[in-house]
Amino acid sequence: MKTNKFVFAAVVLALAGAGLSASTFAQTPAPSPGGVKAAASAGPSEAEITAMSALAQPGENHKLLAGLAGSWDYQVKMWTNPSEAPGEWSGTAVRKPMMDGRYFVAETTGKMQMPGPDGKLQDMEFKGMSIEGYDNAKQKFVSTWTDNMGTGILMSEGTYDPATKTFTYFSEMEVLPGLKMKVRETIKVIDNNHHVFEWYENRGGKDVKTMEIAYTRKS
Repeated sequence: MKTNKFVFAAVVLALAGAGLSASTFAQTPAPSPGGVKAAASAGPSEAEITAMSALAQPGENHKLLAGLAGSWDYQVKMWTNPSEAPGEWSGTAVRKPMMDGRYFVAETTGKMQMPGPDGKLQDMEFKGMSIEGYDNAKQKFVSTWTDNMGTGILMSEGTYDPATKTFTYFSEMEVLPGLKMKVRETIKVIDNNHHVFEWYENRGGKDVKTMEIAYTRKS
C-alpha cells in the first residue's frame, strides 16, 4: 500500500502545482479560491491519499463486468427504417480483462453487407473494439467504442440495475459535422452464457431501436 500512496502523492502534488486540490479527487465540495491555494501549498493529507488509493482498486462493479468476459458468437439485427425488416449478420467477440481487472477490452469481428461505390451491396469485414470499466470516483460504468466504419471514439457512461440485470449507457455521437444524436445502449444479462445488447437513437425526441445483438458464449 505504501508504494500506491507514494504514486498517488506524486500525481496529486503535480496537479496541485497546476492549481488543483486533492479534494477534487476525494469527492468533497469544491473549495473556495483561497482554499485551493491553501491545499496546493499544504499538499494532500494522509486521509485523502488513503481514500484515493482505495478508489484505485477494482471492486464489486468490476466483477459484474468480469461476468461478460470470454469468447462469444453473436447475431445482429439492424434497422435502417423501423418499419422495414432488419438486416441480419453474425460474428464473434472476445472480451478480456486488463490491468488486474480494472478494465475489459473487447474485440469484435464479423461480416456484413454495405453499399459499395456503385451503390450495390457487397460483403464487408467489420472490426470493432471497446474498453469498459467502472469509475469508482464517478460511480459510473464507462465505455469507449471504435470501429472500422468511422473515425470517432464513442464515449459512454452508465449504470447497472441489479433487479433486471441490465446495464444502461448514455452517449452522444456526431454523425455529420454539427449533427449530433443522443444514444442509449442497454445490455441485459440473461444468464452466464447469454446477454442481449440494444441500441436506441433519439429521433425527434423519441428513442428508436435500430440495433439488437444477441450474444451466446462459445462452449
